[in-house]
Amino acid sequence: MADRWLLPEGIVEVLPERAARIESVRRAVLDLYRSWGYDIVVPPFLEYLESLLSGAGSDLDLQTLKLIDQLSGRLMGVRADMTPQVARIEARHLRRDEPVRLCYLGTVLRTLPDGLARSRTPMQVGAELYGHEGIESDCEILCLMLRTLELAGLDDIHVDLGHVGIFRGLCRQAGLDPEVEASLNEALQSKARPELVERLTGLELPAEVADMILALVDLNGGDDVIGQARAALASAVPGVEAALDALERLAGALVARCPGATVHFDLAELRGYHYHTGVVFAAFVPGHGEEVARGGRYAGARGRDGRSRPATGFSADLATLVDLGQSVRATPVPGPGAILAPWCDDADLAVRVEALRADGERVINALPEQRGDASRMGCDRILRRRDGAWVIDSL
Repeated sequence: MADRWLLPEGIVEVLPERAARIESVRRAVLDLYRSWGYDIVVPPFLEYLESLLSGAGSDLDLQTLKLIDQLSGRLMGVRADMTPQVARIEARHLRRDEPVRLCYLGTVLRTLPDGLARSRTPMQVGAELYGHEGIESDCEILCLMLRTLELAGLDDIHVDLGHVGIFRGLCRQAGLDPEVEASLNEALQSKARPELVERLTGLELPAEVADMILALVDLNGGDDVIGQARAALASAVPGVEAALDALERLAGALVARCPGATVHFDLAELRGYHYHTGVVFAAFVPGHGEEVARGGRYAGARGRDGRSRPATGFSADLATLVDLGQSVRATPVPGPGAILAPWCDDADLAVRVEALRADGERVINALPEQRGDASRMGCDRILRRRDGAWVIDSL
């Protein structure tokens, strides 16, 4: 029996106490997004593979579980990330002249465990803003990301900002082909200076270009990083300077709108390099070695006119946020328990129970001949008939 109930690695069951915490935050987060003007969409759990892996989804091939559709015989995939699906929904159904704001929340499935939680079924939550390419929309998404983390109970949040245009500009200046660019990106992401030096040496690049690429490893930290970068990358193509300007303006706008935000720059931060087109960012909290949310600017799905709309957004695993938020909060004050209602056909009791539930109380019926202790069901009060009325007593 124990073997029969064994779950696959990275697949977990969510029990009542944790599920209640997740659901509470889920409702609060969706209400938050609605108040900011973000409309919720629900992408399909699985699709034909060519649709699922098009555009920004092309990087998800190895993380996508594949199966054969018994009706059509075509290959389908279970979604590993909802962001490309939302981009397609916007391009196909909702493209308008004005900016479009969408949000989503649902379980995704990945072939391999992801993150410190080692989960293959993250509960992905996110928001996307389409149709605007200025730093103002990036700032709005960053502020919304911070509010999401705060709602989950996280504090002391650090935001790392980067820009893929800096590394791309240097690679373009060096005339590197995509394979070499990808190899350098891999070494840069691990901040493996000796490995990066070795790869750059093998390319026989002009010394000033190689030095600028190598400098990205150390260009991380506080406000002074942008000044250091301007000096270290002074010989770079104009697009690099524009990327540094965008980062500086975005950091200023974010701090102005979220005064408590702690912002760091990391010019070697290139998560999602293959599909991001500009600013990239990640949020970290102390004691957790990986980012708790990530996002950035990208090109949305191509519409019927063949063009893609500018887009920016973020996503996170809601279950991880709730678990981390629970661990950093002070001991919570327990809320009221449930009310035990006797099982009978009294019409007045039925009216009283419905009124209590409408007021937000949790009322549990005591079933005839039930076994066990009512307190184990979470009940701390009971409805009793007294002087012709149903009143609440302590249990």
